[in-house]
Amino acid sequence: MSTVKLYPPKPEKVYFFGTCLIDVFYPGAGLDAVSLLERENIEVLFPDGQTCCGQPAFTSGYRAQAIDVARHQLRLFDEPWPIIVPSGSCGGMMRRHYPELFDGQPEEQAAKSVAERIFELTEFLVHVCHVRLKDHGPDERVAMHTSCSARREMGLADTGPALLRQLSNVTLVEQARASECCGFGGTFSVKHGKVSQAMVEDKCAAIEAAQAEHLVTSDCGCLMNIDGHFKYRKAKVHGEHIASYLWRRSS
Repeated sequence: MSTVKLYPPKPEKVYFFGTCLIDVFYPGAGLDAVSLLERENIEVLFPDGQTCCGQPAFTSGYRAQAIDVARHQLRLFDEPWPIIVPSGSCGGMMRRHYPELFDGQPEEQAAKSVAERIFELTEFLVHVCHVRLKDHGPDERVAMHTSCSARREMGLADTGPALLRQLSNVTLVEQARASECCGFGGTFSVKHGKVSQAMVEDKCAAIEAAQAEHLVTSDCGCLMNIDGHFKYRKAKVHGEHIASYLWRRSS
C-alpha cells in the first residue's frame, strides 16, 4: 500500500486510539494529545474496549493471533471519523497491514475502512488541522527522533520537526544519523538485547553530541528506550512524547 495520503478537511469528530504503551506507561501523553485535538475544536471519541493494535504478534510471526487482536479493534470504529494514533508504529500496523491481514476475509472492507482513516498524530495536526503553535517556553535545544515505522511505513519524517519549528524559542538540532533505529523495535530489543543496547548507546551519544537539552519523539517505544538509557546513565538530556512537549509549551 502506498504511503501517499489524501488529506480531508478538518472534521468535527475523531476517534482516538490510545496504544498499549500510552495506556500502561505514558497516559499523560495520551491526555495531552487529546488536549491538542480538542483545542482545534474537534470532539475526541475514545471507544471503550480498545486494546493492542496487534503489531507485537504480527511482527513475531503469530499471524492468527494478530488477526484475533486486530479483529477486536475493527468493531470499535464504525462511524466514518478519522482515527488518530499517537504512534507511527501502531499507525503503520493499522494503515498498512490490516488490509493485508483481512484480505479475502469477511472483515476485509472493515479493515480497509479503518486503514484509510488512520492518521498519526503529528501528521493530522500538520496536514489536516494546519495547526499554528505559539511558544510559551524558554529557549531550548531539542533533538527529534522519528521512529522507523513512522519514517518507512507511514512516510512521516517531516511532520514532527515541522511542528517543533513552529516553536519560536526552540532550536531543533540535527543529530548524526538521525534516521537510524534507536534499537527498540518492539520484540527486537528482547530477542537481541546486546545489539539493541549498542544501538541505543549510539543514538544517545549522537543526541548528546548535537548538544541537545531535550529529546522529543512521537513513539513511546522509542521514548522508553532512549530516555531510559539517558536516565540509566544519569545524563542531562531528558525525553518526552511530542504531544506532551507541544502541549506544555503552547498552552
